[in-house]
Amino acid sequence: MARETNYRRRQEDNAGYRVNDQIRVREIRLVGDNLEELSKDLGTKVETGIYHIQQALRWADEAGLDLVEISPNANPPVCRITDFKKFLYLRKKKEKEIKANTAKTVIKEVRFGPNTDDHDFEFKLRHSKKFLEEGAKVKAYVHFKGRTIVYKDRGGDLLERFVKELEDFGAPESPPRMEGRRMHVIIAPKKESKKK
Repeated sequence: MARETNYRRRQEDNAGYRVNDQIRVREIRLVGDNLEELSKDLGTKVETGIYHIQQALRWADEAGLDLVEISPNANPPVCRITDFKKFLYLRKKKEKEIKANTAKTVIKEVRFGPNTDDHDFEFKLRHSKKFLEEGAKVKAYVHFKGRTIVYKDRGGDLLERFVKELEDFGAPESPPRMEGRRMHVIIAPKKESKKK
């Protein structure tokens, strides 16, 4: 039982990758963009292909590098001879870049009541225009409290008017719909308004 715990701990230390002696298969598929350089260092030809695990471990040891299993589910598992710490660093750096480049969708909420007057409507409309110009989505909803649920048609008209006023800034993703005691619509910004 203790061996299993130690093995799990080593796996976690290696960020889920098996390295060197942790790789327990007979044959591996060796890949990498550094194989030509590795061939020069070792004085023997190392190419992409299937090799016996002992051969690959020997090459990694002679080069002062690690044998890292990068795709354990392949048949045979895919490995690379590289400096493991550098490999982890580059992997984390790449993940960070991908995370930074993903678009973060911001949704701003605007709440109405079925009896919202014109001044409040205009005030919320101005803010919504600003949100859409900044590239955020706007979720407008009418909340029906208590007996105001009988004014569903008033809430629908209010949201339709809201959508119509924002035509130049964004378009609704779907028509207004009811969920529980709320009727809502989500308005996505137009492409041109994001650039401003």
